[in-house]
Amino acid sequence: MDHKEVIFLLLLFLNSGQGDSLDGYVNTQGASLFSLTKKQLGAGSAADCAAKCEAETDFVCRAFQYHSKEQQCVIMAENRKSASVIRMRDVVLYEKQVYLLECKIGNGRSYRGTMSKTKTGITCQKWSATVPHRPKYTPDKYPEEGLEENYCRNPDNDEQGPWCYTMDPNERYGYCDTPECEDECMHCSGENYVGKISTTKSGLACQAWDSQSPHTHGYIPSKFPSKNLKMNYCRNPDGEPQPWCFTTDPNKRWEYCDIPRCTTPPPPPGPTYQCLKERGENYRGTVSVTVSGNTCQRWSEQSPHEHNRTPENFPCKDLTENYCRNPDGETAPWCYTTNSKVRWEYCKIPSCQSSASDLELSDALASPELTPVVQECYQGNGQSYRGTSSTTITGKRCQFWSSMTPHRHVKTPENFPDADLRMNYCRNPDADKGPWCYTTDPSVRWEYCNLKRCSEAETSPTESSPVAQGPGLQATPAPDCMFGNGKEYRGKKATTVTGTPCQGWAAQEPHRHSIFTPETNPRAGLERNYCRNPDGDVNGPWCYTMNPRKLFDYCDVPLCESPSTSFDCGKPQVEPKKCPGRVVGGCVANPHSWPWQISLRTRFGQHFCGGTLISPEWVLTAAHCLERSSRPSSYKVVLGAHQEVNVEADAQVIEVARLFSEPTRADIALLKLARPAKITNKVIPACLPSANYVVADRTLCYITGWGETKGTYGAGQLKEAQLPVIENKVCNRRDYLNGRVRSTELCAGHLAGGVDSCQGDSGGPLVCFEKDKYILQGVTSWGLGCARPNKPGVYVRVSRYVSWIEEIMRNN
Repeated sequence: MDHKEVIFLLLLFLNSGQGDSLDGYVNTQGASLFSLTKKQLGAGSAADCAAKCEAETDFVCRAFQYHSKEQQCVIMAENRKSASVIRMRDVVLYEKQVYLLECKIGNGRSYRGTMSKTKTGITCQKWSATVPHRPKYTPDKYPEEGLEENYCRNPDNDEQGPWCYTMDPNERYGYCDTPECEDECMHCSGENYVGKISTTKSGLACQAWDSQSPHTHGYIPSKFPSKNLKMNYCRNPDGEPQPWCFTTDPNKRWEYCDIPRCTTPPPPPGPTYQCLKERGENYRGTVSVTVSGNTCQRWSEQSPHEHNRTPENFPCKDLTENYCRNPDGETAPWCYTTNSKVRWEYCKIPSCQSSASDLELSDALASPELTPVVQECYQGNGQSYRGTSSTTITGKRCQFWSSMTPHRHVKTPENFPDADLRMNYCRNPDADKGPWCYTTDPSVRWEYCNLKRCSEAETSPTESSPVAQGPGLQATPAPDCMFGNGKEYRGKKATTVTGTPCQGWAAQEPHRHSIFTPETNPRAGLERNYCRNPDGDVNGPWCYTMNPRKLFDYCDVPLCESPSTSFDCGKPQVEPKKCPGRVVGGCVANPHSWPWQISLRTRFGQHFCGGTLISPEWVLTAAHCLERSSRPSSYKVVLGAHQEVNVEADAQVIEVARLFSEPTRADIALLKLARPAKITNKVIPACLPSANYVVADRTLCYITGWGETKGTYGAGQLKEAQLPVIENKVCNRRDYLNGRVRSTELCAGHLAGGVDSCQGDSGGPLVCFEKDKYILQGVTSWGLGCARPNKPGVYVRVSRYVSWIEEIMRNN
């Protein structure tokens, strides 16, 4: 585990909990402190290590890092504020939150931040100093009060909060301007509230964010790592006037919480602009006309449109006059209009002069789905890889190399000009074992990328262990390659990625270990010194090494290839365009890049609906597409086509044998084909989601079809469009679909309009990219017109019907 770089991590605010010894810590995977004051200790768990940190008396323990394979922890006097940080494998850094916070709870008796000036700007005197003032409170007399350096503290429990002795001989002490933590109160609209209130205004208990019962929802904690969606605490992830939660009452989906406002001024908002930068949330100009020329309604007025985007509800958003603003995280500044027939519209704000890096970032925000589905590979250790993959091995999105959020680092394009650190593409600037990137998850600093090594060497079946035999089967050698993370790998590779021989799992030299042995893990295949993955490490098989200075390292086990004669679901053989264009308003697809798209036609060959191939014999479509006839012979399916009319010669035309409508009258139906489709590089099924899976809010998905184009380019050719999923809670707002969307449906679309499914697209797929494949999440169902502003399209939520789909396919 080599130290890779020296960096400082950004502050990650997590709430301190109760009962769990780790609740008071902020943890970051893959990060290690470069500490001078530390102790290395044995520990069976991270909780064990936390106990040792709390019990330390030689120094104040502010952080520790836990190494799971070594069963060791390092407790340290430093944290990210005072020590450098490195990228490291197999380690989790835990830092005491109290030493990271720069805000006070209550009167600030527990404040341990680094503020060192009074409200009037006078520098604080060190607590251990006697000049210019002889202090009453000193570190030796009050060792529990954190009287370090010259930091503001409150050793006497003063009601006015933290203070310090000053360096001004004429002013003995002064109070510090320490802001309140949003723990017991909220600033602004509670966007940063991290307290523990978990009941609504009417007294209903909140539903846990990681639960989908009684209410399914798209605010999934793992997809919104910066929103602090912990437990069932009230939060504000979507730009509401105040924190809220889903409730445990099946009859009340969500409700606001009663969070008091903080009494101190809110933190400064940061730089503001008179022009458009990114989403325009800090735009403070005076444009007051919408894109179509409507005059804006004053934010403080309720006519002609009633609303809750008022200056009182959004006190930090400068909702003055009728100026265009973005108080709730929309894609651009907007306003309610004085036109009674047009409730709200976006405004046309002149763009700020952008630097090259700003342009690169804004381009990526416009089209964040960059990872190719036709999986690329890398040679050697991937230092020469120059592809566009930007997803990690666990499906996380990569952080931009030029960005310092959420992770500060020195792996920048300027510092590594030869490493091609463009955008957020996976790279290997430091000669690691393979391409990697920093992640957009604040709690996971970095991960290897979801890439495979190119087939540089043939697998060696003669060196493989036999697979288990079943009745009547001959023993066949297992190829020396792995599936997934290699937890089931039983090959005979016994050297690390650097060529170092592996130590035997039963041996205790040169490294003593106790947790991963043949006795403690009898089912993990810990034979001899073969590479294995007994702990399910996402980075794959590993071993303890014969290098006394290197406890363990990973092994270079290639991924097993799928048989060349078959194709995985959800993986087209032609890379889709994934155009972010504003099907209506999309772009013409690359031919055969969405190989599950089918054309549902009359018996005479006229296209009227779309559908999705989900297995060689089965197609999923909308039930309303079958209203014209209940006879299967009335329909036929065309697969592998790009042109609607002049269908390609190798397209497959198959009759429909049976029709199955969903029994509760949901707008979803199954078609059984008269014969199985031939799976080719132009005809491949989409993957079904897991049952009851909920697509996270703002996930970018794709619709395809030959439907009405409203005069836009591409009529007669398969079109595609990229659309963000809109959480039902938002979609059902009065401004949008006003409560019409059911829990068995999902919304997707641009609220500005201009992109949507339309007539002829019904029954077609809405697919979402997950890690390395496209998954069918929606069936095009209905909408209020096509591509109208504030009227996103509605799709049947496929995951709610997976059990029915599988039952029909199994029994028929």
